[in-house]
Amino acid sequence: FEDLQVFQRAYAVSLEVHRASLKFPQAEQFSLADQMRRASKSICANIAEGFGRQRDSSAEFRRFLVIAIGSCDEMQVWTRYALDLGYLAEDQAAKWKREYVELAKMLRGLSESWK
Repeated sequence: FEDLQVFQRAYAVSLEVHRASLKFPQAEQFSLADQMRRASKSICANIAEGFGRQRDSSAEFRRFLVIAIGSCDEMQVWTRYALDLGYLAEDQAAKWKREYVELAKMLRGLSESWK
């Protein structure tokens, strides 16, 4: 799974999200910041777990990819909240939104090709 470009990109943006969210106000560390860290890491974890299970069932792998796609969509919402609350600069939020849209496309493509 670590050789998959989608995993590498998801992992890289997840690190960005983690580092940036640590700078959010203390009041957000156990709510918005935590949700963002969890959702961004969930994409990577679901790719990895699904890849491990694909040996038994390609349908199982696709199920985990669908969950990862959901986390991409979730990250778009959390990014919008962080922007609107003033925790992220517009350029950073726009970059993450583009990246999560692209990751979801890549995951859909991977799911289709795995059939």
